[in-house]
Amino acid sequence: MNQSQRFLSLDVFRGMTVCFMIIVNTPGSGAKPFAMLEHAAWHGFTPTDLVFPSFLFAVGNAMSFSMRKFAQMENPAVLMNIFKRVLLIFLLGYLMYWFPFFSQNENGGISFLPIANTRIFGVLQRIAICYGIASLLIHYLSTRYVILISMLFLIGYWVALLVFGDSADPFSMTANAGQQLDLFLLGDKHLYHGEGIAFDPEGILSTIPACVNVIIGYYAGKFIQERGKGYETVAKLMLAGGVLIVISLCLNPVFPINKKLWTSTFVLLTCGLDLLIIGALIYSIEISASTRWTGFFTVFGKNPLFIYLLSELLLSIIYVLVPGSDFRSWVNNNFFQVIAPGPLGSLLFAICFMLVCWLIGYMLDKRKIYIRV
Repeated sequence: MNQSQRFLSLDVFRGMTVCFMIIVNTPGSGAKPFAMLEHAAWHGFTPTDLVFPSFLFAVGNAMSFSMRKFAQMENPAVLMNIFKRVLLIFLLGYLMYWFPFFSQNENGGISFLPIANTRIFGVLQRIAICYGIASLLIHYLSTRYVILISMLFLIGYWVALLVFGDSADPFSMTANAGQQLDLFLLGDKHLYHGEGIAFDPEGILSTIPACVNVIIGYYAGKFIQERGKGYETVAKLMLAGGVLIVISLCLNPVFPINKKLWTSTFVLLTCGLDLLIIGALIYSIEISASTRWTGFFTVFGKNPLFIYLLSELLLSIIYVLVPGSDFRSWVNNNFFQVIAPGPLGSLLFAICFMLVCWLIGYMLDKRKIYIRV
């Protein structure tokens, strides 16, 4: 059995992550989405909160395969390989927030959107930084030291929030240490404003614990490769996942599970759930040989970053091609909210949009076009 078949479960996991990321990121307008398809308002957890950390976990899985080549490379080549990829992914994320780069001014002319108002950090930027830090640690340090540093990241982040945040409520949106650091280093205009204030859920400080999602994903992938696809592998993955979940829930009263702060308890919970999911996928796909349904998700898994980037830009591209149009609102108000008013219509739009992205990925796959980022 070849390598791609043997670890089909990891490809499916990566594809599922991209699929659901598109769905939760592009709800239809005109109605509030189902609660489970929205992030927790602050403390707490919803299924949607699992999507992005699962993507980071999948990045770690992929690294367990791709980093093998580093063993035969000289240090300068390894560093160049890592830093080039970090820079490329970070730059793509930054350009995505700057896109479409220009706007129509009051006189009907074209003017560039100011870089001074462009968000610096975001989803792809976090992926880039976490990949870079995790790659350097894993390549240059022993497993023991990587584990110790990962623990230091999680505990140190907790301490940093307590020490440098508002003593009255160090885990609040407006007074946490991460927000204060971002405001000091980046300024108000370079942060995310979707919460009504300048607060970036992918900010500098919270990227530190997010690295652990990638690291645990790496060691999970390595463990699966070394131990194979048997019942013992599934049992140990699920046991480890269960332990992480229990630890997270036990610590939750003193260090709340919070996606937007990316708390250490959030890291443990999401990694635990990802281990359970991968264990279930290995059992279903590798052991029980139930593979008929997997092809849909592997399309996403073969071009994950490209399809995600496409999903983020596609509606903006339509707006650029048809200036003044609001395709998203029009199609929702005139179709989806007519046939299924409310949250269901919003979900149907998201699913249809996801299928459009899937179709593009399918055409690329049929032509054996794989865009590596």
